[in-house]
Amino acid sequence: MALKPTIYKFRISLSNTNSDYYDSLQCTIALHPSETTTRMMARVLAFCLNAKPELEFTKGLSNIEEPDLWHKALDGTIEHWIEVGEPSLDRVKKATRLAKRVDIYAFNSKSNVWWSQSQNKMSSFPANIHCFENDNLEALAANIDRGMDLSVMITGNSLFVDGNNGSYEITWQTLQSND
Repeated sequence: MALKPTIYKFRISLSNTNSDYYDSLQCTIALHPSETTTRMMARVLAFCLNAKPELEFTKGLSNIEEPDLWHKALDGTIEHWIEVGEPSLDRVKKATRLAKRVDIYAFNSKSNVWWSQSQNKMSSFPANIHCFENDNLEALAANIDRGMDLSVMITGNSLFVDGNNGSYEITWQTLQSND
């Protein structure tokens, strides 16, 4: 019998001072059995960084043909492809071929190795590549509940996340920009 995903529900009060975007978001997220809570929270933070009404979570790990998040136009074309993790060069090539904009959010302790091995070849693809600071992301992921309220403020290269179980600052750096 296959394991079923674990469902998480987040009520997020979002303040993005970088883009002057403020919203209250209701997110229901399925944690795939093979996914860590750290990766799931990286998806949530990537969602917050790129939030707009059209952005949505996909089936993610359950469907390898889709990114973690996307914004599709009414005609079905992919406006924005958002990948979380350290994708292969072939996956990045596919994403840049299918979408008008591509953002990648690396997040784990091995991201620097992935980036050093991929950097030269990635530069030929029109993709924005970012890396979350891993230690505080893991601390946040270790303290989440299946239903919780989060306040997320984005300013500069920092996400300030306040929740029922503490406050966290997660920074990110842009490794490659195509903007």
